[in-house]
Amino acid sequence: MLEQVLTNSIAQGGLCLSGKGVTKIFGMGARRTVAVDHVDFEFRKSEVISIVGESGSGKTTLVKMLLGLTSVTEGDIYFMGQKRDISSRKKKHDYWRGIQAIFQDPFSSYNIFHKIDAVLLDCINMRGGKGLPKKKKVEMMAEACSFVNLKYEELTNKYPFELSGGQMQRLMIARIFLLQPSILLADEPTSMIDACSRATILDMLLNLRKDIGMTIIFVTHDIGLAYYVSDTVYIMERGKIVEFGGADDVILRPKADYTQRLIQDVPKIHEPWDFTNRKARTAVFV
Repeated sequence: MLEQVLTNSIAQGGLCLSGKGVTKIFGMGARRTVAVDHVDFEFRKSEVISIVGESGSGKTTLVKMLLGLTSVTEGDIYFMGQKRDISSRKKKHDYWRGIQAIFQDPFSSYNIFHKIDAVLLDCINMRGGKGLPKKKKVEMMAEACSFVNLKYEELTNKYPFELSGGQMQRLMIARIFLLQPSILLADEPTSMIDACSRATILDMLLNLRKDIGMTIIFVTHDIGLAYYVSDTVYIMERGKIVEFGGADDVILRPKADYTQRLIQDVPKIHEPWDFTNRKARTAVFV
């Protein structure tokens, strides 16, 4: 059933993920916090989207709702044109076959008791390859590792914690290569790795989009990254989407005051850094 829904959406080139009035409220009474406040969004097949905002803007909470890891207080989420139903364990697992994530911290993304072979085999099994011959599974795992410039023969029988941070993030992308979901949520996927590895990781993710038509949703505070990789940019402030549109329109011709401030905060090597506005804004939030 899921495969048919995915095929129909791809053929129509329509929306793959959308939401109307999506809201998340934590706590009650005096402790009530609106983390995401009635946001609307539309993400299309093969599109690269960035959700940009400072820490506390609600972007990670939104991602957790999109993944089904956090419940939605109000509003509806639509997957491949149909209202999302993850009311049972089986339905949630079916949903996860079409949507996956790469998180900020590669060191906490793995079960420390599972070897790399088990991590990759789980992906093959999830895609219905449990009954494949062992030789075929090894070929698939080797191909996935090769895609991210890793050698399977050097990883087999090792644990993820034996790898560097950059290698662990690449292994996460190898998982995505095997799973081939329609949608990938990348929550600050390069913030904990060095600059050289960062460019490599971004290239690998964009190659996945090119090779299998994947929709990629970056979640970041880095507005420069958003401009570099995105077709569409959404700006979040205090749980609300304050501006969205094509990357050129949002970044080069921003309308919202918050977007303009984010752009002004990007350090420029050829100009003196001005901390005046940041101090003033900090005083407002204290």
